[in-house]
Amino acid sequence: MVCLFMLSNCSLDNGSNSESGTITIVFWHLTNTSGGLAGVDDQFDLDKVIWSFNEVNSTLIIQNNNTDDTKQDGLPSGTYSFSVSLNSGSYFIYIDGAEFGSYSISDTELIIDQNITTSGTGADGFVYTFKKVTEEVDI
Repeated sequence: MVCLFMLSNCSLDNGSNSESGTITIVFWHLTNTSGGLAGVDDQFDLDKVIWSFNEVNSTLIIQNNNTDDTKQDGLPSGTYSFSVSLNSGSYFIYIDGAEFGSYSISDTELIIDQNITTSGTGADGFVYTFKKVTEEVDI
């Protein structure tokens, strides 16, 4: 449940700024994709691919502005349902009901590793690395 809160904290958090009349919105910007059968190592500028989680309605909004078809950027723009689970000590994210990979979160980074699944490990999945970017909004 703690990891669900941490992952879903990517939407709105008005607990620490409620007295100042602002909310903090957290966005996850894709910065790197690595792995796969071809062994890709794709770098992305901030604002190319942005994920925003809303824990209230369990939705993930993806804004994918990547126009380079040679880069592995994950999912296209759209709104997806998401959920998370804990299995054998690892946390997993499911997008539209399908397992997307294991994830870990630090203060500044989200990593989704498709090589670690609930059924074991593999070597041909992608590892997506996201950078946390926050925005203060007056309410």
